[in-house]
Amino acid sequence: MKIDSLKLLNFRSYSSININFSPNLNIIFGMNGSGKTNIVESIYALSLTKSFRTNNDNLMIMKNKNVSKVEANIEKNNIKDNYQLILQNHEKIVKINDKKVDKLSDYISNIFIILFNPEDLRIIKESPALRRKLLNIELSQLDNNYILYLNGYNKILKQRNIYLKEMYINGTLSKNYLDVMTEKLVDYGLKIFEMRKNFVDKISLTIGSIYKDIFEYGDLSIKYKSDYNAKKEDILKKYRENLKKDLFLGKTTFGIHHDDLDFILDDFLLKECGSEGQQKNALISFKLAEIEIIKSINKNYPILIFDDLSSELDKNKINNILNILDEKVQTFITTTNIDFFDSNVLKKAKLIKVNNSNLEEINYE
Repeated sequence: MKIDSLKLLNFRSYSSININFSPNLNIIFGMNGSGKTNIVESIYALSLTKSFRTNNDNLMIMKNKNVSKVEANIEKNNIKDNYQLILQNHEKIVKINDKKVDKLSDYISNIFIILFNPEDLRIIKESPALRRKLLNIELSQLDNNYILYLNGYNKILKQRNIYLKEMYINGTLSKNYLDVMTEKLVDYGLKIFEMRKNFVDKISLTIGSIYKDIFEYGDLSIKYKSDYNAKKEDILKKYRENLKKDLFLGKTTFGIHHDDLDFILDDFLLKECGSEGQQKNALISFKLAEIEIIKSINKNYPILIFDDLSSELDKNKINNILNILDEKVQTFITTTNIDFFDSNVLKKAKLIKVNNSNLEEINYE
């Protein structure tokens, strides 16, 4: 999968631009605040219909404008299609070849993106919710059924929590209705559990070797932890055992909404004992391990984005990463300093200099 060209209209700091990209490596460089991250943000937004920098879609619309548009020609399976994301009036519109896609869940699994940016460091050291979000974003690209299962689970979970509070206040409410909701919750949860487990199992096969190839030390592994790692009847039994506690607290205390992911380096939990550098390195290895998984499932390599890579790694590790990447993986790197790259890398890359949201293609000599 490759982005051939990108058009932006009123996106962040860009009123109107049209950029062509290399099918291999693209290095976008400039000073902080020059507008380079806005470009890769637009690519990410075109894929997942949301930003990796904000939950407020309106912030992607240029100040004092009412509409923003991201458009790209993307080649997949030797076929080139046009994709569009339009933001206006608190509404998101997505199109493929000028045909509107009514459900975002039907659109999201069309463009495969892997992103690493400095904010990802929070994933390992902070709340399990961030690690679940990581799994949700990656799996939603692999199979749009995952979004349907997750939405179904969250809807039933919300209804169950409301009913628990009502039951606590009014003890005459039907327990049979609660049991019906619980079984539906478990059915959705088991589907999500299996998809998460299969994904993590595949990551586990290569994450250790990738970590060593890049960072040259340590044994890295990951472990998926879930309440649903059991048979259905045992899971339902656990809900029955937890009923008094759930009623008292007014919420469901058991389920895949408590799932977690442990990153383990040399038998130590990185969230407890790892340095920021080790946590960052583990996440980069996780992202790179996804590449072949996406290729095996969707028959296409994903688009790979490293935002502000040079601030996170030294020159040797950056070049180790680029050396293990297949040239078939279209890669975008934003950086403040191209001196972090070997000269042979710079000669092969497309270099785009950004200065106050003005773009200039540079030839490396």
